[in-house]
Amino acid sequence: MLRKKIEKLIKDVTKQKVELEHPTIAEHGDFSTNIALKAKIDPDKIISKLKNNALFEKIEKAGPGFINFYLSKKALQEEMDKILEKSDNYGKLDIGKGKKIQVEFISANPTGPLTVGNARGGPFGDVLANVLRKAGFKTEKAYYINDFGQQIKELGLSILKDNDAKYKGEYINELAKENKEKDAFKVGQWAAKNILKNLIQETTNKMGIKYDEWILESDLHKSGKVDKILNFLQEKGLIYKQDEAKWFKSKQFGDKRDRVVIKKDGNKTYLAGDIALHNDKFENKKFNKVINVWGADHHGDVPGLMAGVKALGYKDKLQIILLQFVTILDKGEKQKMSKRAGVYVLMDELLDRVGKDAVRFFFLQKSADTHLNFDLELAKEQSNKNPVYYVQYAYARINSILAKSKINPLADKTENQKFKLLDKKEEINLIKQLIRFPEIIEDITRDYQVQRLPYYSIELANAFHKFYENCRVLDEDKETAQARINLIKATKIVLKSTLEIMGISTPEKM
Repeated sequence: MLRKKIEKLIKDVTKQKVELEHPTIAEHGDFSTNIALKAKIDPDKIISKLKNNALFEKIEKAGPGFINFYLSKKALQEEMDKILEKSDNYGKLDIGKGKKIQVEFISANPTGPLTVGNARGGPFGDVLANVLRKAGFKTEKAYYINDFGQQIKELGLSILKDNDAKYKGEYINELAKENKEKDAFKVGQWAAKNILKNLIQETTNKMGIKYDEWILESDLHKSGKVDKILNFLQEKGLIYKQDEAKWFKSKQFGDKRDRVVIKKDGNKTYLAGDIALHNDKFENKKFNKVINVWGADHHGDVPGLMAGVKALGYKDKLQIILLQFVTILDKGEKQKMSKRAGVYVLMDELLDRVGKDAVRFFFLQKSADTHLNFDLELAKEQSNKNPVYYVQYAYARINSILAKSKINPLADKTENQKFKLLDKKEEINLIKQLIRFPEIIEDITRDYQVQRLPYYSIELANAFHKFYENCRVLDEDKETAQARINLIKATKIVLKSTLEIMGISTPEKM
């Protein structure tokens, strides 16, 4: 990765950690840093040490303590060569080598079908796990099923048509027709398994998500793992009795208040199960890091679990990401599309109306802490106004060009001689977009901002379209034609990898 090479070169001069940025204005170079200002070093000292390096066309001072770097065409051309050599492995990093990580996402209660709200974590968690895998981590995807406790009894009561039924909708009526049990809790357990298999898993499959593990809360209780962890906390003096309930001293670990782990009636709380779950992940399954992707409505549960994980001695190993809410808009109006779910919009219905690709792309475009407005009309539109259509059209166009061309993309390539012919503005801009791909993977691995991927795919598609509109691919000059076909082949490699990580299809034609 060119960015890493440049950061190392600067660090060798300054003896300090360096972070490079892409200037917002292209004329200001390819990379920029304020390390001279931070390190209180004369920028000229850095420039004089690096100005003759083959990576750079030029290096300039830009304001007090800032330096702009302009990449040489030779450096760009050599990186192009690496894309073709590495093919699908281009962008693969070793950041996570030897480390095991789990991403748990959606994990909605098995008391009803998935809604667009609780399923927002699907594309986010799935793609984050894909990125981490690309970065070299041994990555697993998990869904935690809360099939134990009061909510399961309430599900059973709803099916038994209790007057205070909590869960309503067509799916409850359908389950009621099949039910043969009378005990509310047993009915709830039976119904939860049915909902998981016939509703939740069917929907996650339609979303293109393949989990490595489905974890049942009931199994944690049956195996004694919850009792074991509560006994451990008791022995550590971290549980006390008050008002006939048992409380965990979570304030001792940064929480604002202590939390109940065993209620007055003797039933264990969700927190008790969650602490046991995470102890199992770290102690038995040996994950170096666990990332939970939750809905914003679970913000109140975060401090208690974080305190529990700290009490077990796994500080800094758990990351919880909260996703904000989703609103479906049709011609600017808020939509309630589902009769089966009452007030909710079902993910199944959204998938049926716009398809998996549009759902995933649009859900990925917003950061986790941003409310998502999903525009139905835009998602259904078959034009360049629709970003996923625009990106997929670029991929289809690439395939069409390569199919029509009789030039072997890798023929007669010796020491980048063909790439040296790529010096037009649109060609250079496309190469610069291509070589950003490993940076995108590294940046998401660091901060989990997966929205970088859809925006990168749009920028890459835009750079390709501009190149194609301004550069005759099958030029009369065979060597120029060869170089441009190679560039298109490299673009296909990177765009395909980007779409595959996002879980979006790569159409051969549109």
